[in-house]
Amino acid sequence: MQIKPRQHLLDIWRAAARHSFEDGKPVWGDTEGLSSVADAERLLCLLYPATEVPAFRLDQPDTTERDVLGALERIGSRLEIPPNLITALAQFMRTHTGPDDSPTFSGGHYFRTDDPQRELTHEQSQLGVVDSYSMSVTLCLATLGFLKVYENSTTRPEMRRAVGELREATRSRLTAAMISLLRSFTVNVFDAESEQGRRLIQVIGQGGQSDRAVLQQFSRRFRPLRATIIESLSRGIQVDESIRDESQLFECGWAWSVVKDAPTITDLSVQAPGQPDGIADRLPYVYFTVVALDGIQDLFSERTLTLGLLDADQQKLAEALRLRWELSQQYWSAIARFGAGRWPLEDLPWQTTGLRLESEYFSLTVAAILVHDLVRRKATDDDLTRTVSVMERLADRGRVTSRMSRNDPAVGLHHPGVTMPLAGSERSGGPLQWRMTDFSAQLLKRIIQLAELSRNVDAQDRLLRLGEQAFEHLWNRRIEEGEGAGLWDNARAVFPDPRVGRRLSWSITERVTECLVAARNLYEQQPIRSPELAQLARELLSEATHLFGREQLEASTIVDGSRGRAMRSIESRLDRARSLVDDRPATAFALALPVLQELDTLAQARGAAAQEV
Repeated sequence: MQIKPRQHLLDIWRAAARHSFEDGKPVWGDTEGLSSVADAERLLCLLYPATEVPAFRLDQPDTTERDVLGALERIGSRLEIPPNLITALAQFMRTHTGPDDSPTFSGGHYFRTDDPQRELTHEQSQLGVVDSYSMSVTLCLATLGFLKVYENSTTRPEMRRAVGELREATRSRLTAAMISLLRSFTVNVFDAESEQGRRLIQVIGQGGQSDRAVLQQFSRRFRPLRATIIESLSRGIQVDESIRDESQLFECGWAWSVVKDAPTITDLSVQAPGQPDGIADRLPYVYFTVVALDGIQDLFSERTLTLGLLDADQQKLAEALRLRWELSQQYWSAIARFGAGRWPLEDLPWQTTGLRLESEYFSLTVAAILVHDLVRRKATDDDLTRTVSVMERLADRGRVTSRMSRNDPAVGLHHPGVTMPLAGSERSGGPLQWRMTDFSAQLLKRIIQLAELSRNVDAQDRLLRLGEQAFEHLWNRRIEEGEGAGLWDNARAVFPDPRVGRRLSWSITERVTECLVAARNLYEQQPIRSPELAQLARELLSEATHLFGREQLEASTIVDGSRGRAMRSIESRLDRARSLVDDRPATAFALALPVLQELDTLAQARGAAAQEV
């Protein structure tokens, strides 16, 4: 199934608008309780394409395209859509604000208890979570960009007032989310002889080496990164002093929430309210690290920088987050590719060290961090090719591209999903868990990111075919009727298993939306240039130009008639082919071939005419 970003995004917008608006008014309607994560995901299904895809812009009503208006007719007319979106965004900001007027980042019904008989308490549902911090960064930046452009398109005093109020609430939430991300980052140091240490050595020791040899290799490989972390102690990174000992192992990344005893952020020009005490153990999760990386990269996007969306305090926080962003990418990318032989990442499924879990989902999250690192350093070498093979194997093992067998355990990746205990959550009154059900959507997202990065024809072709298969799998999982029609997720449609159910998931819907925006960016790129084909195209054009010159000599006195029109057409196509030969050699090649054929036809006709004379 070919990915058609525009058509498929419009389908999602039509369904999301139908589900979330009634006569232009927002309708939240979920029955499982409040979750700032789910509410942000719902809004981003509409706002993310509107701020990332020029053809979907809503902030300048006069330029909104007709098919976009048709998809969003449930929200309102051309002039009504922006105010109604602002109303929905303002409701979100008010709903997820605490009694002290500080933003809240509740996981809500996304949290689960370890015992089905024990219900989630209100206090537990209000705990902050990295998913909400990261999603809020993306939502707030999209909102600020939307408001900055729309403000110049309206003169209505009440709308300008609403824009100003929403901007202040959004800035406050963005600052709070960035602070929470800073306070959720952690470095965990542990002894090689500990259980966690032995598991890490087992994961990265792929060459049959002794534990001592692996430890020595770890020490050498991570010496520069360890030094950077030690230097960063003065920049707010909290870490045990034992990290200076090179015989100690360590991991870095994001915990599931603000870590216990995390200091408050005070070096800002204004006091930042709402910095609750931390609760999470100092244990990095690869899943929450990926989630954090996805949100933080939006702080450095071209749109954020061009529109100047960050104030001075936010720029300072962004630089602190960028340091942690780079540390995490470098660490997990090196762990995934550790050693000289087979990568640890290639040894599926991945085993987590702190939680003692293993799953293809964790392999995907480590691969996602590797993709972040490949994009950061624009790697188009062997690392990318080997990562493509990992993606193909994950798609197969997750039954995204292969047939499901009876009682297939892989179904659990999709429904009910992979469950993680949240270390430290017992301090809230009972252990909590987090469940991930978006394996297919996350896989598709990383496939498209790799395809966008790849400059190798074979690798990109494999990725595009894999992406189309993964997208078809996901598209078939849309809910066809009833609650959430046109949205996700009806896993039973592709996994005919009695254990599999159907439920509305804003998480999967939002991630599919991200995938389609990424696919649009991929198609906007210039196609991969083949040096061999470029050389052939130049040779064809050289011969065609020479023969065209010869025909011009013979036909110089002819200015009208079919021959004259043919000569002008040939000249135009030759000029077009020359302009494309560097960037699109295959197209130049295709244009040159019929020109050569036509020149040969003209030469034969001229020769036949000369014989008759």
